[in-house]
Amino acid sequence: MTRSTHIVALVVAAGKGERVGGDLPKQYWKIGGKAVIAHAVDALAAHPAIAAVHVVIGAGQEELYSKAIGTRLLPAPVIGGASRRDSVLRGLAAIEGASHVLIHDAARPNLPGAVIDRLVEALEHHPGAIPGLPVADTLARGTDILGDVVPRDQLYRVQTPQAFQFDAIVAAHRAWPDDREATDDAQVARAAGHRVAIVPGDALLAKITFGEDIAVAEQRMAARMIARTGLGFDVHAFADKAELWLGGVRIPHSRGLAGHSDADVALHALTDALLGAIGDGDIGSHFPPSDPQWKGADSGRFVEHALGLIVERGGIVDHVDLTIICEAPKIGPHRDSIRTRVAALLRLPERRVSIKATTTERLGFTGRGEGIAAQAIATVRLPEDL
Repeated sequence: MTRSTHIVALVVAAGKGERVGGDLPKQYWKIGGKAVIAHAVDALAAHPAIAAVHVVIGAGQEELYSKAIGTRLLPAPVIGGASRRDSVLRGLAAIEGASHVLIHDAARPNLPGAVIDRLVEALEHHPGAIPGLPVADTLARGTDILGDVVPRDQLYRVQTPQAFQFDAIVAAHRAWPDDREATDDAQVARAAGHRVAIVPGDALLAKITFGEDIAVAEQRMAARMIARTGLGFDVHAFADKAELWLGGVRIPHSRGLAGHSDADVALHALTDALLGAIGDGDIGSHFPPSDPQWKGADSGRFVEHALGLIVERGGIVDHVDLTIICEAPKIGPHRDSIRTRVAALLRLPERRVSIKATTTERLGFTGRGEGIAAQAIATVRLPEDL
């Protein structure tokens, strides 16, 4: 591709996805804690050849889309039409000026970067390219009775994204008869006389159509994830006329802690552990102590922010282990309450949260009763390419 190449990805997510079951369109179901559509968007946005990602959604799906995309910086979504082809045409109109476009179904969340590589390379020699997998199973005609076997040596399972020269696919769609529906964009391109190359697809690109496909996609994604561990440590001195908050629970005590926000040393250590697992700085870089808006703030907000960053990356928090270090107060009577609160903040079952306490045998500043320390370890799984 030349410097003038401007490849834009168009994610088509305007369908109702009724065959999956339930009231929620399949593109908004969650896999690994992240919406199906968000997985597709992230895979495209992460590829260096793609300059921008635009999304076409159904009318009335604005709120679902906003929750699924979160803080990702994307252009405003395009509202789709009554048919898939109408939706694609509206999306193409929104990206006028692109040299090439990759049109992708949002219901295919597992998109390997190598597939995009092959499509981009094919566009150097062809007006269009699609990923495809050779059919491996025996194919036969019939209804209740087995009929003739269909030769499979030249049959492919067609996948997305499908890549095209922008002007060619726009003209092809405009020339397509209004009284016919196209199953995909390659069919439209071929009808206009364009040669569409086939590049190797990937089994990971399987489309989510039925409810059981969600579980299969979860398994495939889990197989591609790696575990990371983050460590957090924090210290706060005691202060008079302050409330004592530990692990999101107010603890009755003669003194509270001085420091950032509500000075919850346990949640601060936990926040740093979560951020450390994804290599995203520490609590001070996200919530500077010098910023007055965080004075007295609930430290649970920091934990939820760190969790949100993990989820946006397609990550899963597997387990956290938090140790509170002090001579007083006694943590034992409050251990269960802290565990319940931390589990709620992380949206985890309590069995995946460990809360412990220890002393330093009267050694050091905690042993002298000058303050409280806390350390935390978080185990997180992330996609292997992050």
